[in-house]
Amino acid sequence: MTSPARRSRATEAFYGRRKGKALKVPQAAALSELLPVLKLDLASPAPKPFAGLWPRPVSAVRLEIGFGGGEHLLHRARSSPDTGFIGIEPFVNSMAKMLGGLESEGLDNIRLYDDDATQVLDWLPDASIDQIDLLYPDPWPKKKHWKRRFVSRVNLDRFARVLKPGGRFCFASDIDTYVNWTLAHIADHPEFEWTARKAADWHEPWQGWPGTRYEAKAIREGRTPCYLEFRRAG
Repeated sequence: MTSPARRSRATEAFYGRRKGKALKVPQAAALSELLPVLKLDLASPAPKPFAGLWPRPVSAVRLEIGFGGGEHLLHRARSSPDTGFIGIEPFVNSMAKMLGGLESEGLDNIRLYDDDATQVLDWLPDASIDQIDLLYPDPWPKKKHWKRRFVSRVNLDRFARVLKPGGRFCFASDIDTYVNWTLAHIADHPEFEWTARKAADWHEPWQGWPGTRYEAKAIREGRTPCYLEFRRAG
């Protein structure tokens, strides 16, 4: 019996730091005690039905890739208790910060993963996700590093597979070259369409947007955020 072919990953590697300054004692405790409880087990098949991933029924599923300190993820989970959320963040300090907030609020509709997002995308069942959020991802501004950007044809193929027909991919960035890069890749992909009809659709954030620390930094430094929304065809 031959083993199944492994799906090609965008870069075959995670680029970026894994850890920053030493964790505070409560953060380290949350990381060692709470993360194992909430972390996706990719060694086992995804549950059927997929909503069984959460301890109570959920009506929709959202995936956030690279949630930073978790401000946006926690806000969305708090304001949409009937939605199941999956948050992915490889940076240890950011994961620890988010876990601290999650523990203090007692939210039960978030599951987590602390490694490469492509591993989760390849594990997810077909048409299992209602929305994917990629908010202020690492822009890799040097042209020689653009191949490291998470938006790529192979990852858009992954998004198309796991999104439900009509599902949304939401992207935010303050880096013009990454915005243009994303629009070019979407225009070249048959499974996605840009939903914008007027300038406000990409100049103004989505309803209920809480803002993020990265966005605040961009505005302080004179850069203009852009909010793109794409719909999965079908």
